[in-house]
Amino acid sequence: MSPHLDNSGPERIVDVAIGYMAAKQLFAAAENGLFAALADAPASAGELAERTGLPARTARILADAMSSLGLLSRTGGRYANTPATARYLTGGDDIDLRPFLAFLDGISYGHWQGFGTTARTARPAPLDLGGDRMGRFLTGVMTYNALHASMLATAYDFTVHRRVLDLGGLSGSFLAEALRSAPGLRGVFLSGGDLAGHARKTLAEAGVGDRVEVVEGDPLTGDVPAGFDLVLLEHLVHRYQPDQNLAIARRARQAADPGARLLLLDFFLDSDPAQRPIDALHAAEYLVIDGTVVYPEDEVRGWLTEAGWTPLETLTLPGSPRVIVAEAR
Repeated sequence: MSPHLDNSGPERIVDVAIGYMAAKQLFAAAENGLFAALADAPASAGELAERTGLPARTARILADAMSSLGLLSRTGGRYANTPATARYLTGGDDIDLRPFLAFLDGISYGHWQGFGTTARTARPAPLDLGGDRMGRFLTGVMTYNALHASMLATAYDFTVHRRVLDLGGLSGSFLAEALRSAPGLRGVFLSGGDLAGHARKTLAEAGVGDRVEVVEGDPLTGDVPAGFDLVLLEHLVHRYQPDQNLAIARRARQAADPGARLLLLDFFLDSDPAQRPIDALHAAEYLVIDGTVVYPEDEVRGWLTEAGWTPLETLTLPGSPRVIVAEAR
């Protein structure tokens, strides 16, 4: 048997066990401007040290590590960004994921130090959001949501719809991307006060605020408007208990016209022979951070079916959650 096909060796165990080393070096490379320093031209390790102000030894270590992980190329001793790092880690025109990495490094990473206790108790570790930590938390989470929204707008055709409801939304980025991709679409964002305020700012900055009504309300108890041919439930399911999610799915169905579509975006556990890693890892992240739940996809589909929706397909978004597409019966 070829060594590359042998799954009885230690390589995969070691790769996973030292994964934190890769993560911390990625965080350090992004924080110290390594990728931004390569935005205009490739560089040697010495040139990277000059451009970033890092010690020469550190610049070489980080550049080699990022090259080994496929985040930089290395040719003739000169390093260059890959298309992905050039797009997302240099502060260019696309989504800058560096605030998300700063959140993982400054908030999430340290929180995982208590995961051993969380694993034994199924209870989240104490979360300190004092000082500037709350700002870093929210900026990181909303940056990650902006990525999800961008991936969804690429994977789904919003131009076939005329009126969309984002029910209980976490971020205004989803409506912003949908409206930018579909000039004839109008929407309503209904969520809690702080989230509604943040969404109003996001939608205005995206230039689509005049096509959205932002409503402060509770998706479980507040008044929900009707007459929509599309309903978004984005990053909602993991924040609620099963009976609440069923109730929200029913309210979403009441808001929808017959034949309307629903896009339910979240991370899901699955029943495939190999679980998609990003969902399983976020199940632990949500648990250790605040105790929220990544549900099995089959369970979520069951709520939708009971609430009057027919699940049609599941979209898998790169580096992002999955999306159950359903139709109103």
